[in-house]
Amino acid sequence: MKVCVVGAGAIGGYMAIRIASVGHEVSVVARGPHLAAIKANGMKLIEGDQETIAQDLNATDNISDLCPQDIVLMALKAHQIEPIVDKLSSVMGSETVMVTLQNGIPWWYFQNFAGPYTNRPVLSVDPHRKLFDGIDPDCLIGCIAYPATTISEPGVVRHIEGNRFPVGELDGQESERVQRVSTLFEEAGFKSRILDDIRSEIWLKLWGNLTFNPISALTHSTLEDICRFPLTRELSANMMIEAQTIGERLGAHFRVPMEKRIAGAEAVGSHKTSMLQDVEQGKPLEIEGMLGAVIELAALTKIEVPTLKALYACVSLLDQTVQASRVKIKGIQDRQ
Repeated sequence: MKVCVVGAGAIGGYMAIRIASVGHEVSVVARGPHLAAIKANGMKLIEGDQETIAQDLNATDNISDLCPQDIVLMALKAHQIEPIVDKLSSVMGSETVMVTLQNGIPWWYFQNFAGPYTNRPVLSVDPHRKLFDGIDPDCLIGCIAYPATTISEPGVVRHIEGNRFPVGELDGQESERVQRVSTLFEEAGFKSRILDDIRSEIWLKLWGNLTFNPISALTHSTLEDICRFPLTRELSANMMIEAQTIGERLGAHFRVPMEKRIAGAEAVGSHKTSMLQDVEQGKPLEIEGMLGAVIELAALTKIEVPTLKALYACVSLLDQTVQASRVKIKGIQDRQ
């Protein structure tokens, strides 16, 4: 099977290596020193004491170099997709399936949606409607990435914990193609349950992302620090309550109690969230999908979210400061 991973970072790289290791033809789109390292030495995955190296990856920084694929794993962050929308035709054949792996509310949230807001764009993550208009929703399968991974150096992905990648059609049907994607992921060693309500699972993952990511970016603290410090634990809970109100208004179901969700984050340990990693590396922060879109949906459903708005304001200013000064903010060292 031909599989293309667009955005072979920490999560995309983890998936690419695992899928390549079971014999599939894998192409990866990456850039900079990471791409150079992949081309020179392949991509290495470190899982505890075990190392896996994928040496036969077709690596490029230009998606137009690639031919149509069977499955495209869209692992770029939400704000990185718009610039390449017009180039996606090179990898998208008539039967190609695109699996979306973005954190937060996706641009397609109201596409193929059974509800009062059907076919409404989410402008926070797609302000020019390029994704909404340029990517056929009928080719999409949603996926939630639960693992914690990092890029420890160019070309090297370190797995922290977790291996769940549940998938689902936008309309909730259990189609042959979603079964095919799930089988591919299971073959690669992941857990990939097929969901009949992908949006509820998006909210469950987002419940943590919209709280722990911005708090960690602002405080330079790890997941266990945030959850064990009483004031930030309370702040997290208040943010989650506001988000749950929005999700339920839109028909989502939260199958895990809030305290269990917080305990699950605490159990990950001294892991730096993706947003904290981006702050330390001077990268643009993935704010809109995690917070901006949620606040947009709050306005749509007429729900007051003062805590979410306060965190959104603070982390947005942090992002502006980091990007304007073009500096990396040195953070705490990882604790083993």
